[in-house]
Amino acid sequence: MTKVFRKHLDFEAWEKKALKNPGLKKEYEKLQPEYDLIEVMIAIRSKKGITQKVLAQKMRTKQSVISRLESGNANPSFEFVKRLASALGTDIHIKFAA
Repeated sequence: MTKVFRKHLDFEAWEKKALKNPGLKKEYEKLQPEYDLIEVMIAIRSKKGITQKVLAQKMRTKQSVISRLESGNANPSFEFVKRLASALGTDIHIKFAA
């Protein structure tokens, strides 16, 4: 039996290489606000020790909704984001950059 060794791909190395493609970089940058929201949401939820289930209960929604949002498979309304901030006990600050 032959052993197959696969080189582990470092995400940061892949990202740096992939973003040299102008088309991919443009699409990646368009998604950045969504990724920022997800990153902040998970960080606050984790820091406060709140599970997806508990957060969902506070928001009167299902755990699967929170899971979809955190995995990037949802496009929340602004009203949902306001409910999310309230359930996490935090404020929303929006910044437009030119």
